[in-house]
Parts: sequence; C-alpha cells; structure tokens
Amino acid sequence: MRPSKRASDEMRPVSFERGLARHAEGSCLVKFGDTHVLVTATLEERLPPWLKNQGRGWVTAEYGMLPRATHERTRREASAGRPSGRTLEIQRLIGRSLRTVTDLQALGERQITVDCDVLQADGGTRTAAITGAWIALRDCIEWMKKRSMVTKNPLKDHVAAISCGIFKGEPVLDLDYAEDSEADTDMNFVMTGASGIVEIQGTAEKTPFSDAELAALIALGRKGVARLIELQKLAVG
Repeated sequence: MRPSKRASDEMRPVSFERGLARHAEGSCLVKFGDTHVLVTATLEERLPPWLKNQGRGWVTAEYGMLPRATHERTRREASAGRPSGRTLEIQRLIGRSLRTVTDLQALGERQITVDCDVLQADGGTRTAAITGAWIALRDCIEWMKKRSMVTKNPLKDHVAAISCGIFKGEPVLDLDYAEDSEADTDMNFVMTGASGIVEIQGTAEKTPFSDAELAALIALGRKGVARLIELQKLAVG
C-alpha cells in the first residue's frame, strides 16, 4: 500500500487556478496534491543578444523554492549569490519543454519569461511547474492575440509532465515526497498532447530497473500525462 493509500496508477488531486497574478500577462497556481507552484508568464519586447535580428522569439524559464516550501527553512539562493545546480537543471528543463510546443517564428522578436516559484513542496515540483507553465504561457499568448501582436498562434500543442517510480517493488504514478525519498527508481516524463516525448529523466536510486519495469513506467507516464492534458484543456476552456 502506498503511504497516501492511492492505487498504483492514481494521481494526486490536480488543480489549476488561472489569473492569480494581476500584473502578469499569464499566471497559474498549480497544485499536485500538497505540491503548490505559482507560475507567471511575462512578455518582454527584448531578446538575448545572440537572438537579435533573427526574426524569432524565445521562451525561457526560471525556477525557485520559497524558504519554507519544505519542512525546514532553506536559504534563498539570491543570498548564496548563485543558483544551485538543481535549480539550473530544472529551469532549463522547463524552458526546453515549453519551446518544443512553441513556434518561435510566430512569436516574433519577443521573449516570454516563465517564473515558477514553489510555495509548498511534497514531491514532483518540476513536473507540476512544467504542467502549470503551459497554462501561464498559453494565457500570455492569448493576451498577445487579443492585442493583435501575433497573426499566427505560436502555441503548437500542449505539454505536461509527471513523475513515476518503483516504490517497494511496484511501479507507481505521481510520487509524493514520502515515496520519492524511498523509491528504488525515480523517473520524470515530459510529453506533448500528440504523445511526443520531450524528455525522460530516470535514475535507479537503489536497485537497477529492468526492461519490463521501464515499459511499465512509460505506460504509467503516458497515462498520467494524458490525464494532465485533459485537465489543462478543461482549465482553459
């Protein structure tokens, strides 16, 4: 039995609250159970120097955890003077995931920066951030469309992410912290609405996993992402 009493293929309750940040062009408070992430999307009429005069835009992301998002206070990374390696890895993953479903040419020479701030962490912060980031990005693009800033929809598809793992010998979907900290194998799946795979991150923490277990985790990941995309569609109407 899982600590949360969920079935092996059962996700935590998922919710999206849009428009929470009144000044941002797009925003979403995403909740995967007790993991809560506030995502804002900001439109900027500027580009990184290396992208100027190329006729295309850019989507990038930043990620961070509030000091009391976890059981103990963690020092703000700004106080340390630089982001941790984990933070850099996650924000690059979020940016890559969003760019795979964005037509950067259609965006024009503009940048959308997506900020993902973890308010409360209970496992799966990166997967919740990616899933909520799509909604914030979508609402930012809708804001642009209403002002005739784009002639073609830059958003090509949905993208969402979910975690899976081997917990006490069983493949399970959507790990919370209690499972993630004890899992034999931990995987994150990022996929599109068309079932394309954007990224798979997988590690055997204790016991190496088999081909059969990998296939089971992929099947769970596909099921979870498909459900998340259904919920995204319901959230944006």
